[in-house]
Amino acid sequence: MGKLYDLRVLVWGEPAETAAERKLVRKIDFFILTYCCLSFFFNYLDRAALANAYVSGLKEDVGLVGNQYNDLVTCLSVGYIIGQVPHALAIQVVAPRIWFPLMTLIWAGLTMCTAATHNFTQLAALRFFQGMIEASTYSGTQYIIGSWYKPQEVGKRIGLFAASGMAGTMFAGLMMTAIYKTMNGHAGLPGWKWVFIIDGIITLPIAIFGFFSFPDLPETTKAPYFSVEEKALALSRLPPKNPEGHKIGFSIIKRVLLNLNFWIFTLFWVIGGALEAFNTQSCMLLWMKSTKKFTVPQNNDYPLGLYAIGIVLTLLTSIAIDATGKHAPWGIITCVLQIVACIILLCWEHIGNGAKMGAYLYVQDLAATAYAIQPVCFAWATQILVRENDDASRAVILYSMNGASSVLFSFWGIVLYPATDAKKGFHRGTIAMVCIAVLLILWIGIVWMQDKRTVAMIESQNPDNEEKLEDIGMQDITIPTKE
Repeated sequence: MGKLYDLRVLVWGEPAETAAERKLVRKIDFFILTYCCLSFFFNYLDRAALANAYVSGLKEDVGLVGNQYNDLVTCLSVGYIIGQVPHALAIQVVAPRIWFPLMTLIWAGLTMCTAATHNFTQLAALRFFQGMIEASTYSGTQYIIGSWYKPQEVGKRIGLFAASGMAGTMFAGLMMTAIYKTMNGHAGLPGWKWVFIIDGIITLPIAIFGFFSFPDLPETTKAPYFSVEEKALALSRLPPKNPEGHKIGFSIIKRVLLNLNFWIFTLFWVIGGALEAFNTQSCMLLWMKSTKKFTVPQNNDYPLGLYAIGIVLTLLTSIAIDATGKHAPWGIITCVLQIVACIILLCWEHIGNGAKMGAYLYVQDLAATAYAIQPVCFAWATQILVRENDDASRAVILYSMNGASSVLFSFWGIVLYPATDAKKGFHRGTIAMVCIAVLLILWIGIVWMQDKRTVAMIESQNPDNEEKLEDIGMQDITIPTKE
């Protein structure tokens, strides 16, 4: 049908067979992805504001010393950890169209309150509660995407969602530079305070949009923009819903803790999340700040290219996942690139001062490719977990993946990437990264075996392979026909 059509298929997948289904998918994309991507964009915009504010006057105005910046990052992480499972259970009881926008509304308020802080204690308390509230978004969206889309549609949507968070981090630097230049000192407030105020204000409309537009789940949606026929079609595209799937109570403990997928995928994202440490720990910003050779605008602008690389690689990886039906190769490539970056950093003491800037920029460009591990981990987990037909268990496992990763993140930065190690090129953190990359390659093999095991288990339970596999959305998986 032409090159444009082929490109469209490569990027967004084969269109649905009927006009009615194509129209339905367009509606799902608009109302779900628009809200989820925008909320995650502002989620990360609010989070990244701290790092940008730190190098733009917050450190001096609030009187932060030593590793207190890392402590503030940890405070958000601790709140983020505590909030994970409660959010997973809450959305089984409270309609997601209410719960998610409500959380967005609250964190917008907390972001604005950050501008009123005067000391480390106040900042630490706000970051803790902000972490608890913001814990709703990331895994909650993975859960919603898995609830509405076929497995072969999931990868690109998760990739687009993950990229929106990176775009928020990237935009935070541009926003800080613009505000610092134009509003620093306006109304007697320093530029970094205006960033938190403006961040909160522009987040509020997203919450309002969510209250009016978010469609809940296919089996409970009351969205007026879906016709009765479209609601039925949405359900028919997915595995038959288990009426017991939303039950929580004490049974959820057994359904999760005795589930092998819980342990496999929780550890999968613990290791996968650690692969992003060079980026999530703001190593580039901390190194630039430690040299005392860069202006405030330069501190905010130079790292932006890293997020651009992360966005492109995440989107390309998610497209490749859906196009090939494979996850493992893209995860392994990402790990190898991190090992190359680490080899360069381990030679840090042998690099002349004049070459360190170029070397560090090159290393960070390589390290930014680690963001591509997000669609690998979560698209793969979603595809396998959906086969169990247990919504509450799937939600808890997805949130637990993120929570467990944050447990590591809460002390990982303090121990291995403290601001005081920036001048030395984060030597300890680099050695740890090599170990993480090797371990993740091995764990990808475990997940691959679990994927094959669950397919084989379903095949044995359902002799009529072709029909049953289509029912559970695995028509892209080839299973030999028994003679």
